[in-house]
Amino acid sequence: QVQLVESGGGLVQAGGSLRLSCAASGRTFSSYSMGWFRQAPGKQRAFVAAISWYGGNTYYADSVKGRFTISRSNAKNTVYLQMNSLKPEDTALYYCAAAWRPTIVPTTPRPYDYWGQGTQVTVSS
Repeated sequence: QVQLVESGGGLVQAGGSLRLSCAASGRTFSSYSMGWFRQAPGKQRAFVAAISWYGGNTYYADSVKGRFTISRSNAKNTVYLQMNSLKPEDTALYYCAAAWRPTIVPTTPRPYDYWGQGTQVTVSS
C-alpha cells in the first residue's frame, strides 16, 4: 500500500511558477513510476508528466513541454513538478499517481495503482 500526498498548489498570475510536491509513504518508492495528471471542471483527467522508476526517463504532454519539469528524489520518497510560464489553461486539480514497475511508463490514468487527493492550481490572467 502506498499513500500519496500532494502539496504546493495555489493561486498564481499568468507567467508565474509553482512547484508541486508529492510525498509517498512506504519503502519501495524507487520501484514506482510516478505520474502527474490534472483535471479541470467538466473535463476528463489528463496526463501532464511522468518519470520512470528505472532510470529517471521523463515524459510530457505536448501542452506542457518546455514549461514543466518532473523530477524525483528516491531518498525523500518525493516526486516534484516544477511549473513555469503558467497559463490560465493550466488551472486544474493536480494529482500524482504511482504505478508499480510498469514495462512502459503509462501516460493514461488506468495503469496507475495509487493516487493522491489532489492539489488545486489556479492561474489568473
